[in-house]
Amino acid sequence: MATINLSPLRTSPSLCSRSSRSPQNAPKLSLYSHPRPSLTFPSISLKSNSTAKPRALTITFAHKNLSETELVSVPPEAEDVAGKLPSYAGVYAVYDQNEELQFIGISRDIAASVTLHRKSVPELCCSVKVGVVDDPERTALTQAWKSWMEEHIKATGKVPPGNETGNTTWVRQPPKKKADLRLTPGRHVELTVPMEELIDKLVKESKVVAFIKGSRSAPLCGFSQKVVGILESEGVNYETVDVLDEEYNYGLRETLKKYSNWPTFPQIFVNGELVGGCDILTSMYEKGELASLFKK
Repeated sequence: MATINLSPLRTSPSLCSRSSRSPQNAPKLSLYSHPRPSLTFPSISLKSNSTAKPRALTITFAHKNLSETELVSVPPEAEDVAGKLPSYAGVYAVYDQNEELQFIGISRDIAASVTLHRKSVPELCCSVKVGVVDDPERTALTQAWKSWMEEHIKATGKVPPGNETGNTTWVRQPPKKKADLRLTPGRHVELTVPMEELIDKLVKESKVVAFIKGSRSAPLCGFSQKVVGILESEGVNYETVDVLDEEYNYGLRETLKKYSNWPTFPQIFVNGELVGGCDILTSMYEKGELASLFKK
């Protein structure tokens, strides 16, 4: 399988361990074409040194072959990873304790991604190879990833375990959104229980209920979206009911206004009691009062 040519990437100076010129005129390695905070990594030489031998290379450019890139051990403590690996965009390959390749990924912050792997699968994330990509755009990152993947497949005849279809060890899947509740089987079905009793039963049997405009996965107003965001950030188990759903919650809006004596939406109930709307919930959230409320 042919290796993808990454020539469209902006050309960066090559790394040199020696130079025939004097130290004053020695070329410096420029990782980026625009100013960025300078970070010093213990094992990278940014300019030639006539007295000291260059140490092992930690950072390489993504157009380097996977086989030519230095394997670097990952610190056992996750918080130490950022001090050893770059917080730049690029491609990285993760190896287990037997130096078997487990996963090849791309990231806009390599150190942060490796830190997450170290926390979630420490037994599989023991060392890495890193290639910094000068152009952080998705296309350049994908090209670098393809180049390393193709090289590994050509050498071994197989895809790294973590990159196999269906593998979720290395890539976090977004959690499935909980379904919104419907209070009736449909607007054309005659209710045997009044809507007010359905509301009363729901709020008293559920820990937290949010009556919002739209669904939790697609709120239809800014206030409802903010309420969902706050409840998600608190990690609380909550129910949502769409007050705009005229098919399955027909008549809910007017009945709920009378039930709660609150004229606007969203409305949030906790332990059967009305807390209020978006403003009150936001204020409690900013004051750090929600955690104790949800624990009651």
